[in-house]
Amino acid sequence: MDVELRDEAREDLVNGALFYAGRSLGLEVHFLDCLRADLESLKSTAGVHEQYRGFHRKLSQRFPFAVYYLVAGEIVDVVAILDCREHPEFTSARLGRTKR
Repeated sequence: MDVELRDEAREDLVNGALFYAGRSLGLEVHFLDCLRADLESLKSTAGVHEQYRGFHRKLSQRFPFAVYYLVAGEIVDVVAILDCREHPEFTSARLGRTKR
């Protein structure tokens, strides 16, 4: 399967990296490396994760983030990568604005 990130998901990654950049030197690099590994794993595990608001949700292995995605044939469509510490209403609203 091919994993494709929507522009909004790329922005989520940048925002997460910026958050961790302000916490500890080099932590943003570790964050991005870990999320890339999580995304890479979707090539073989897409579709097995629980669903939330109509999207599959894969929890990151190392950081409190979740990858929300759709599966369309051989494409894994990553629509959002969100911080699990956000208020659930934020996550619901963000996913509600996402086109399927």
